[in-house]
Amino acid sequence: MFTGIIEEIGKVERIQKDTCNCKLSIKASKILEDIHLGDSIAVNGICLTVTCFTRQSFTVDVMNETWNRTALSLLRHGNLVNLERAMPMNGRLGGHIVTGHIDGTGRISSVRRDKNAVWYQINTQREILNLIVEKGSIAIDGISLTVAKVSKADFSVSVIPHTLEQTILKNKQVGDMVNLENDILGKYVQKLIDNSNETELSKELLCRYGF
Repeated sequence: MFTGIIEEIGKVERIQKDTCNCKLSIKASKILEDIHLGDSIAVNGICLTVTCFTRQSFTVDVMNETWNRTALSLLRHGNLVNLERAMPMNGRLGGHIVTGHIDGTGRISSVRRDKNAVWYQINTQREILNLIVEKGSIAIDGISLTVAKVSKADFSVSVIPHTLEQTILKNKQVGDMVNLENDILGKYVQKLIDNSNETELSKELLCRYGF
C-alpha cells in the first residue's frame, strides 16, 4: 500500500524489452537507502517489484500487459518518474490509500496557472469518471490529489507549488498521458451497490457494511 506522497523523482537509466516483459532500471538515491530485493516501489503510481539494485539504481520487471495498458509504454531513456516506497505499518498516511494498481489512463486537456496553484483538466474514460467525486481523492501518476471538479468527460485538480516541485507533474503539458487510480473506498462502495438487490443505495446499506 502507498500514500500518494512522492518521495523522490527518479530517472530512467535503461529499458530492456522482450516478448514476455520489460526490465526498467531507474536511477535514484533516497529510495535506495533501505531497499531490499522484493520490495514494492510505485513508479508513476504503478506497484512494481525490485528484482535487483546497485548503489545508484534499482531494476523492476514490468509485465507486457502492464506496460501496454499504462503510460509506462511512453517512457524513454532519461525520462523522469515519480517514486514512492510502500508505506510501513507504523507510517503516516499523508495522502490517501493508494494500491498501485492502475485503473486506466487519462490525457491532459488543459493546464491553467493560477496565483497559488496550477489547474490540470484531464480527459478519461467513463468507467473511471463514474468513481470520481468532487473533493474526493485520485492518484495521478502516483500523486495523491483532491478532485476539484468532475464532468461527464473529464475532471480537474488544483495542484499547489510544493506538490509540483516534488513531482514530475510540473513537466506535464497538454496532450500528455497520465496513469490514474480511483480511490479504493469508492470502488468498494460501487461493488456493494452492484451486488445489492436493493434498487438504490441507502444509509442503512452503507452502515451494514461498515461505511
